[in-house]
Amino acid sequence: MSRPTDTANRILRAALVLFDREGAAGVSMRRVAAAVGLTPMAIYRHFPNREALLKRMSEDSFDAIARHWHARGRGGDVRERLLAVQRIYLDFALAHPHRFDHAFSTPRSDARRFPEDFHARLSPTLNVVADAVEDAMRAGVLRQDDVWDVTMTLWAHTHGLIALYRAGRFSFDEAAFRRYYDASLQRLLTGLQQ
Repeated sequence: MSRPTDTANRILRAALVLFDREGAAGVSMRRVAAAVGLTPMAIYRHFPNREALLKRMSEDSFDAIARHWHARGRGGDVRERLLAVQRIYLDFALAHPHRFDHAFSTPRSDARRFPEDFHARLSPTLNVVADAVEDAMRAGVLRQDDVWDVTMTLWAHTHGLIALYRAGRFSFDEAAFRRYYDASLQRLLTGLQQ
């Protein structure tokens, strides 16, 4: 991915403000241009179309999560590392619901597909989880199994809980849901132990 120019960064920041407030439907080239003080045509020098701008925003979201996961996913207790990366996923979902939906819940033609794209390590986010799962298996914290299958099981579990919470299927406030989420992950990890 090439490094964006200062103008491209300004465009991305303005688009993210609109996106965070209104979701993908709120991001138009005209509205972004107005927010940045450019003509709509000037944006096309940096992003060929709206889809390219939205794709870049998704990729930046994946990279941001991956950076947080890398920071929390190294060293220390391997079980705690697995929990930490799943908590970061929840933090991102609750802090940036529109970005979360676009990155992880919206059908996209360029979305990574299981198993081939993940086995090829094309996912900056799930690579971190897979590495933590592999370390946990190597340390004897989790029983030996297919690393990517277990990684997808963890992701499906956490994503499902988040989707249900955001759809109003829990009567918990956020603090109570976070406690439930952690306890549910603990139960799942216990089931995957030796």
